[in-house]
Amino acid sequence: MDIRLRDVFFQLLRIGLWGKESLILTQPLSNEDWLQLRSYSIHHTVEGLIFDSFKYLEEDQLPPLDLRLKWTVRVDKIERHNIQMNKVIAAQYTTFTEMGLQPILQKGRGIAACYEVPLHRVSGDVDWYFEDSGYAEARKILKDKNIPFKDTAGFSLEYDWKEIHIEHHKNLFDIRSPFKKQFLRQLQEKHKNNQVELIINDVPVKLLAPELQLLQVNAHILKHLITFGIGLRQICDSARLYSSVADQIDAEALKNIYSKAGILEWAHLLHIVLEKHLGLPKERLPFPYPEEWNADWMMDEIWYSGNFGQFDKRFEGGKITVISVHPKGASRMWLNFKRYLRYAPQEVLFFPFVYSYSKFLGIDKD
Repeated sequence: MDIRLRDVFFQLLRIGLWGKESLILTQPLSNEDWLQLRSYSIHHTVEGLIFDSFKYLEEDQLPPLDLRLKWTVRVDKIERHNIQMNKVIAAQYTTFTEMGLQPILQKGRGIAACYEVPLHRVSGDVDWYFEDSGYAEARKILKDKNIPFKDTAGFSLEYDWKEIHIEHHKNLFDIRSPFKKQFLRQLQEKHKNNQVELIINDVPVKLLAPELQLLQVNAHILKHLITFGIGLRQICDSARLYSSVADQIDAEALKNIYSKAGILEWAHLLHIVLEKHLGLPKERLPFPYPEEWNADWMMDEIWYSGNFGQFDKRFEGGKITVISVHPKGASRMWLNFKRYLRYAPQEVLFFPFVYSYSKFLGIDKD
């Protein structure tokens, strides 16, 4: 790993993420350096953010013109995909609500609105949750309309609709401990009247209350760190979300939520990463973290793993088994279980059981 290029990459990421700062170089960047930086950005699905940093650079700091043109074309495709995704979200939300369902848009596209340039956030899929046990009814609607879908691990289903990948989820939060289920149900009900709306293509789409958005987004990050890893896009999501809702949330209540969900100590690690590596101002964090803690090791794991652990060169060529499509899947999970046991013990201990059940036994069958 080139430490110098990694430092440059994080400078560019912070510039694109916050729209400020300037790039400080110890030596000029070569064409090969820029190709490597572009590769990093693709592996972490933040090429739109790195692109947004260019307007803050000096002329002699910019990538070569031919690479800038290629980058522009790639970002244009990201924009077009997001525009199509917004159309699908608005249409599906309207259809679901007309059929009596109560959908909530989860994660990605809802968080995109927190960015300086929402259309430049790389979006994977559209995630829906349905209140009042609406998941089964939504699944039945898909069957009645002959829309092919696949039931998946994690108590979810997936399908493609008008070139956009869609997922429906039975569970609102990626908290696996069975001892937290009642608390999460009560939490959802308590904050039901604090839900917010995001206007997408002139349609008001329902999102969770800010505190629950943070729990949802950050628990999702933890879920992937416990297994095969996660890239910088989701970490940027957390940073932008905190920055956007810091003045709207009850900080003490959020801390209590993390504590009761069993992930407070891990949240401290995340907050250290957000401030130290991504440049989130400390005053935008909801509560202080232990100053003596070091989270550089977690940042290293995020850096190496890339988007959902797909680009971790440490495991290249490893055996693929029924556990996962990731090389050396079982070994990777075991290593991560050990890393995070101290910080989120119930999530680590219950994850393999819940994952196995949802993958092999708990999947919906007709």
